[in-house]
Amino acid sequence: MKIAFIGGGNMAAALIGGLIKRGTAPADIYAIDINDEARERTAQQFGIATGAAVDATLAGYDAIVLAVKPQVLKGVAEALAPHLSKQTVISIAAGIRATDLSRWLNGYTQIVRTMPNTPALIGMGVTGLAALPGVTDAAKSLASQVLEAVGTAVWFDDEAKLDAVTAISGSGPAYVFYFIEAMQEAARQLGMDEAQGRALAVATFTGAAQLAAQSGEPASVLRERVTSKGGTTAAALAAFDAQGVKDAIVRGALAAEARAKEMGDELGAA
Repeated sequence: MKIAFIGGGNMAAALIGGLIKRGTAPADIYAIDINDEARERTAQQFGIATGAAVDATLAGYDAIVLAVKPQVLKGVAEALAPHLSKQTVISIAAGIRATDLSRWLNGYTQIVRTMPNTPALIGMGVTGLAALPGVTDAAKSLASQVLEAVGTAVWFDDEAKLDAVTAISGSGPAYVFYFIEAMQEAARQLGMDEAQGRALAVATFTGAAQLAAQSGEPASVLRERVTSKGGTTAAALAAFDAQGVKDAIVRGALAAEARAKEMGDELGAA
C-alpha cells in the first residue's frame, strides 16, 4: 500500500505516524507541502520522501490523501486531476462534498470523503466515511485502513450524513472540553486549586467514557446506576434538567449540522 499526502498539517502527521506504527514502510509514504519548514520537519520526523508540488510522482501511489485547508482544495484538485488514473482519493478536508471534489477533478469518481476528529492526534479518533457511487470495495477497504490508523472508522451510505458526523464527532471534542471547563470552574468555586480540579474532571471523563465503551449498555442505564433517589447525583441532574442542559446540547449539535450544510454550499460554489 503506497500512500501520498497532499498537505502536511497535524492530521496528516497523525495519519502518517499511525500508518507507520501499523506497519506501513516509510518508503511507501510520500508527503507534499509547499512550506519548506513543514516539509523538512515531516521528512525528519517520519523518514519519508517529500515534495513541494503536485506532479506526476503521484501516479505511482495507491491512495492520495487530501489534507489541505478547504479554501485551497479546488486549486489542489485542479493540479492533481491530470495525474489520476486508478488511485483512491481520500479527502479529510472539512466541508467539501465529494461531488464538488469530483467536479474539480474533471469528473474523477474514486473518491472517499471523511470527517476525522482531533483525538486522532493521539490515536483515539473516530472518523465518518462516505464514498461516491461506483467506488470499488478495494478502494473503500484502503480508505478504512488509512483512517483506522488513528482510531475507529464508521461508514455511511449517504454522504449527506457527514454533516451530522461533523456535528457529533467532528465538533464533539469541543463539547467535551466545554463540559470539563465547567466542572473545573465548579471545583474552583468549591475551594479546589487548578491542578486538583483538572485532575478530577479529566480523570472522571476518561473513566466514564471507558466504562461506557466497555459496558455496551446504554448511557441512560449507566447514568441511572450512579443516581440514587434523593442523593447528590440526583440533585445535580435535577439542576441540569431545570436549566435545560440536555436540550441545549442537542440544539447545539443541530446548529452545528446546519452550519456544516451551509459551509458545504459555500465551499462548493466555486
